[in-house]
Amino acid sequence: MLPNINGLEICRQIRQSQTTPIIIITAKSDTYDKVAGLDYGADDYIVKPFDIEELLARIRAMLRRQPKKNIIDIKGLIIDKDAFKVTVDGMPLDLTKTEYDLLYLLAENKNHVMQREQIITDVWGYDSEVETNVVDVYIRYLRNKLKPFGKDKYIETVRGVGYVIRQ
Repeated sequence: MLPNINGLEICRQIRQSQTTPIIIITAKSDTYDKVAGLDYGADDYIVKPFDIEELLARIRAMLRRQPKKNIIDIKGLIIDKDAFKVTVDGMPLDLTKTEYDLLYLLAENKNHVMQREQIITDVWGYDSEVETNVVDVYIRYLRNKLKPFGKDKYIETVRGVGYVIRQ
């Protein structure tokens, strides 16, 4: 049991912004609970009691299924994380570190709306005192740099919430 929030809500919140593997470990064995856990975004659901060997095997299997995310390609916008390089239709795109981090975050979480507060935490850090309008400024910088390639519309504004890149 968790204080003030249930595990399904935590799972839903994690899924809004991350692709981290989630295994729910619980005593609830009803089919309804299992389906709800998986529908909220869990990758696996284990009912107590269980053997530790089974848990470890499930973790290994889940890690094998995780794709290597070193290169992200979204309709000609290619982000190479290892090389810290972005190209658009084969042409290099010159970005600052913050612009790169912001673009990579949006691309890594494509099709998921990233809230401004989450963007600040992920790009500038949990303890930063960056205001939410700074996110808007950096989004404008990115759009201006993508505009000559006709890709400025890739970053969509979700009014009152944040930003998303859709594939």
